Amino acid sequence: MRIMGKKNSIYIQLLRLLSVSAIISVIVFLSLKYAGEKALDRYYYNFDYEDKMNEKYVGKFQQYISEHDITSRDADKINHWMRKQKILSISIYKDGIQVFDSAYPNQELWEEEVAIADYEWEVYYSVTFADGEAILSIMGVYAYQLYNYAQIAELLISFALYLLLVLGGIRRKIEYIMLLKDEIEILEGGSLDYKITVKGKDELSALAEGLENMRLSIHGLIESEAQMAHHNQQIVTEMSHDLRTPITSMMLYTEILKKGNYKNEDQLTEYIEKIDKKARRMKQLIDHLFEYSLVAKEENIRLEEPETFEELFYDLFSEICSYLEQKGFHVIFQVKWMKGKAQVSTNYVMRVMDNITSNIVKYAELTSPVIISSVYEGSMAGFLFENKVLPEKDKTDSSGIGMQSVQSMMEKMNGACIIEQEGQKFRVKILLPFQGA
Repeated sequence: MRIMGKKNSIYIQLLRLLSVSAIISVIVFLSLKYAGEKALDRYYYNFDYEDKMNEKYVGKFQQYISEHDITSRDADKINHWMRKQKILSISIYKDGIQVFDSAYPNQELWEEEVAIADYEWEVYYSVTFADGEAILSIMGVYAYQLYNYAQIAELLISFALYLLLVLGGIRRKIEYIMLLKDEIEILEGGSLDYKITVKGKDELSALAEGLENMRLSIHGLIESEAQMAHHNQQIVTEMSHDLRTPITSMMLYTEILKKGNYKNEDQLTEYIEKIDKKARRMKQLIDHLFEYSLVAKEENIRLEEPETFEELFYDLFSEICSYLEQKGFHVIFQVKWMKGKAQVSTNYVMRVMDNITSNIVKYAELTSPVIISSVYEGSMAGFLFENKVLPEKDKTDSSGIGMQSVQSMMEKMNGACIIEQEGQKFRVKILLPFQGA
C-alpha cells in the first residue's frame, strides 16, 4: 500500500489549484490591463476620439432640441437630457452670455450675465434653439468610460480564465472518478482480470489501490478454490485407481477361496495373508485420505508459544533416528540447532514427522543412508531429509497424498514443504518462519 502524505490530499490539491489559478488570473489581468491601457492611449489620442465623441453628442443634443422645440432657457428640458448622458458637462451661451451650465442646473445664469470665456481647452459648437443660435461648450469624460469598459472586459476575461482553470482541474478528478465507476461496473460484471487504474497519490488513488488489491485478493481466492477443487478431484481420481488394484486382487483371492481352488493348507494361508496385506494397504490409503480431508477443513489453527528448534524437534528426531535404524536404515544426522525460535502446532509437527518417516520406510533404499540436515532460506529455517528411492517398487501410495498432507500442514503453520526428486535421489525440505534469538 502506497503512503499518502498530507501534501497529496485532495483538500491540499484543491487549495493549490485555487491558489495557482488565482495567481495566473491576476497575472493575466495585470498583463491585459497594461496592454489595454497602451492600446487605448494610442487609440484615444491618435484617432481624435474625443472630437468624434463631442460631435456625436452635439448631434444628439441638436436632434433633441429640434424634436422638442426647446429654447436656450428651457433649463428643465435641457437637464432632463443631461441626466441621461451622465458623462457630459455642457455650457450654453446666447448672445455672448451664459444661459445654462450643467454644473449649476437649477440656477438662472443669464441674470448674472456671465460672458463667454475663450479657453484653449474648451471646444465650442453652434446649436440652433427655438429662440435662435447659441454657442455650446461641451466636455465629456470619454476616456474614463472607455477605460472603465476595458477594465470590466479585462476582469471578465481573467475571471473566466480562473473558472476554466479551476473547473479543468476539478474535471480531471471527476473523469478519474467516472473511470473508477466504469471499472467497478466491469468488475461487477465478473471480469476480475480487468486491472483497476491507479493514478496519483491522493485519497482517490488510495481508494483505487484498495479496489485493485481487493480484485487481486478475490481473483486469487477464486483461482485458489478452483485449483483446490481440481486438486481434490485429481486426488479422488488417483485414489480410485490406487484402491482399484488391491480391491481387484482381494476379489480374485476371495473368489478362489470361495470356490476352494487351492491345493493345500499352505496355499490357503498364503492367499489369506495376501488378502490381509491388501486390506492393510487399503486402510493405509484411506487413513491418508481422511487425514488430508481433516487438514483441508481446518482453515485456522492455533499456534503455540514460540520455542527453540531444539526444544521442538530434539525428542522427535531421537525417536525418528532410532526407528529408522531399527528398520535397517543408516541415518546420518547433521543438524546444527538454530538459536532462534518458531511457532508450531505440536500435533501437526508430530503428524508431519510421522508421514515423512513412513514415506522413507516404504520407498527408501536400505543400502543408501538417510541424511537429515538443517537448512536456512531467507527468513525461514528447517530441516532437509535426503534418501534414495527404490528403482522399482509397487507404490501403493502413488497418489502422494501422504506428502500432500505434509505440505498442507506446513502451510497451515505459515511454513513450507518442498519436495524434489532427481532420478533416485529424493529430498523433502520443511521450513518454518525463523524468529531471531
